[in-house]
Amino acid sequence: MQKGPVSQFILHHYRHFNAAALVDAAKGYETHLLEGGKMLVSLAGAMSTGELGVSLAEMIRQGKVDIISCTGANLEEDIMNLVAHTHYKRIPTWRDLTPQDEWNLLEKGLNRVTDTCIPEEEAFRKIQHHIEKIWKDADAKGERYFPHEYMYKLLNSGVMKADYEIDPKNSWMIAAAERNLPIVVPGWEDSTMGNIFASYVIKNEVKASTMKSGIEYMVWLADWYRNNSAGKGVGFFQIGGGIAGDFPICVVPMMYQDLEWTGVPFWSYFCQISDSTTSYGSYSGAVPNEKITWGKLDIHTPKYIVESDATIVAPLIFAYILGW
Repeated sequence: MQKGPVSQFILHHYRHFNAAALVDAAKGYETHLLEGGKMLVSLAGAMSTGELGVSLAEMIRQGKVDIISCTGANLEEDIMNLVAHTHYKRIPTWRDLTPQDEWNLLEKGLNRVTDTCIPEEEAFRKIQHHIEKIWKDADAKGERYFPHEYMYKLLNSGVMKADYEIDPKNSWMIAAAERNLPIVVPGWEDSTMGNIFASYVIKNEVKASTMKSGIEYMVWLADWYRNNSAGKGVGFFQIGGGIAGDFPICVVPMMYQDLEWTGVPFWSYFCQISDSTTSYGSYSGAVPNEKITWGKLDIHTPKYIVESDATIVAPLIFAYILGW
């Protein structure tokens, strides 16, 4: 593929240290796909609020991502940005905020994520109004779905199209819904929509079982992995740490250690973007080789770690893979 100016800049200037690791990881990702491999991308932190969708959506559309694992926050916050973008408030001086400044933001319904504030009324409540009906309709019919499937129903129904405030091509959730991309959302309960759903359960307005669980996600993922890991295998591109990465990577040792299945291939590419300090007991900061001891990666699995800010690194790696 002929590389564009961003890729050419990276290749010329990024020669050593984390810059070189970025180039190596991008080339490894590209090679993995060219050799017929598939790729899981995990999203931790607040990547959706950081508007990673500007590049991730195109990765999805071009078939460079085969499955996503993300937190409940990333699942919902891409849609929040989609329908409430003009109401977000950016605070470039966020390091200077006092506790009173933070309290003032709360009273205005502005929930801060580093340098930007998510507007509660325009974002959370706008989605709640529509997703509540989808949850309750499923509950009344005795149907059960995964968290991301409810979000796909919301987007595919078109009921929120009039509320879009960004170009839909920059929403990774719209790109994913259009492809019906497989998603796993471990720990979905730890999200705003998860909290809202729990409130309906407490009020006896829906049954908890109407939402499929994390255990069911793992069972589903085991089946998906077995069906997609032939040949070159499945790679693992981890943005940040936490449950978005911890949960799906464990499917491999679970299958051959706990189920005692034979012939389960290891993840065949691994890259982690993280600025977490490598320290005693830190999983997010653990170097890839530690994963060998847990039966997640093979000795020969290509391994990369870029110790930097994912909002800087991920778009550059995606740009290289897309040929920009």
